[in-house]
Amino acid sequence: MITPGDSSGKPKIRFPFLALLVGLTVLALLAACTTGAQKRRERAESHLNLGSAYVEAGDYTAALKELLAAEKNNPDNPRIHYYLAIAYYGKGHNELAAAAAEKAVRLKKDYSTAYNLLGTIYYSQGKYDLAIQAFNKALADVLYETPALSLYNLGKAYSRRGDYLKALEKYQEAGTKDTRRELIPLIEMETGKVKLAQGDSEAAVFHLKKATELAPVLVEAYYWLGESYQKQRKNREARQAYETVIRLSPQSEFGTKARKALPLLET
Repeated sequence: MITPGDSSGKPKIRFPFLALLVGLTVLALLAACTTGAQKRRERAESHLNLGSAYVEAGDYTAALKELLAAEKNNPDNPRIHYYLAIAYYGKGHNELAAAAAEKAVRLKKDYSTAYNLLGTIYYSQGKYDLAIQAFNKALADVLYETPALSLYNLGKAYSRRGDYLKALEKYQEAGTKDTRRELIPLIEMETGKVKLAQGDSEAAVFHLKKATELAPVLVEAYYWLGESYQKQRKNREARQAYETVIRLSPQSEFGTKARKALPLLET
């Protein structure tokens, strides 16, 4: 409000009006900032959607381009860091993948799928104790939708650490939780590998044969089946298993191992 002036004749502005003017200016600036932040979040979401689609398609280079743009616009979105971890891992950048997954779980403490991914990355790095911790954190969430996967991964980590009894326990738990029966062939194969490591080739053959019956293209299972038969000196059966590996996947790691094993069998 303008009031009569002082002796100089100049009008005066009351303080309440000035305060209102300042307040309106601040509100306008806050609205502009809010609008800008909202636009950045929307851009981030758009890049994230594209990036996650590229991840699903296995195009990790294109995924990284989109996901890094998403991170620039919204660095505190845990899903962005989760998918960044997958993309980095897919390209073999395990250190960057671990850092991204670690940030995802820092931003979202109950991010079970990110903990499972982090455990998988640690496992690939040979950090089995850290992997076990991460898998257990995934399982700590009662709402976690795929506990069988983390239990299976736990079994593998315990097995690599040489704790075979714990590994078998986790594989058994994974089997009971795998309601869709998708992991059963892998669980049977890993159980067979543990039994072979324990010196029980008969039990190893039982589980490995079951794995190949459930998944006839599971190359690794045939290889370990050949190893188990060889331990029993059943060379004809071992040869058949190794030849199946070579037929199914001649250029793979197990195909190479099977070719090297064949000449060692007695004719």
